[in-house]
Amino acid sequence: MSLILPSFLTIAGTDPSGGAGIQADLKTAAALGVYGSSVVTALVAQNTTGVFLTEPVGQEMLAAQLEAVFTDIPPQAVKIGMAGTSVSIEIIAEKLKKYNQAPVIVDPVMVSTSGHSLLNPQDVKALTSRLFPLATLVTPNIPEAAALLSTKGRRLSTRKDMEEAAKELFQEYQTSFLLKGGHKDQGADDVLCCNGSITWFPGERISNPNTHGTGCTLSSAIACGLAKGMELEESIRKAKSYLNGALKAGFNLGKGRGPLWHGWNHEAY
Repeated sequence: MSLILPSFLTIAGTDPSGGAGIQADLKTAAALGVYGSSVVTALVAQNTTGVFLTEPVGQEMLAAQLEAVFTDIPPQAVKIGMAGTSVSIEIIAEKLKKYNQAPVIVDPVMVSTSGHSLLNPQDVKALTSRLFPLATLVTPNIPEAAALLSTKGRRLSTRKDMEEAAKELFQEYQTSFLLKGGHKDQGADDVLCCNGSITWFPGERISNPNTHGTGCTLSSAIACGLAKGMELEESIRKAKSYLNGALKAGFNLGKGRGPLWHGWNHEAY
């Protein structure tokens, strides 16, 4: 008897401390019963206290990684996190167009949890013009959404603000947006604009300062749900439930904003 699992591909940067990036994506996939493949866009020296150095992967190596996965283990869903430079984004877009027919989740990683800027304006333009059109869903947090709106720096503090922003982003980029509310002072409700329709996903504000990798984890969990054949809304609900459990586990590791416990739903040996 052979074991068959849905396959998921993460295209992102690394985190040697294991809390975010590709490491968090693969832990999420394993916890949710999905086989994880990965393509590294950048080597990132980071931990719970911040980002210290970023080095993009060479163009030839990036292209070769993408070819290696798509020609051998075609994924049932793709998650794109830290896409890297505009040149890297072009390569990713070309390979997706050539090989991929699966849903694509884009987590527009523009600023790290510690406040470190990860994309320059040229890279943001490439991200929005080349990858957003290929996306099934884009998952910005409030600061990222504010940066993507045509009216820069808008305050998104109320439910009405978030709804209007999600609609504007959908209209501008013609793809679904899940605007995450975790940066609000109260609550953690997320709002989805899909085909112009608004759906709210209630979220519990969990008292835990250790939030390193929450965005990576949520977007990967959504992609894993899609890889399993779930509809988008069901996948978002399941992903939020999984993320809540990882936060509620109360994991405490590192000197800064610590990581989540991705294995909370599995018994230890």
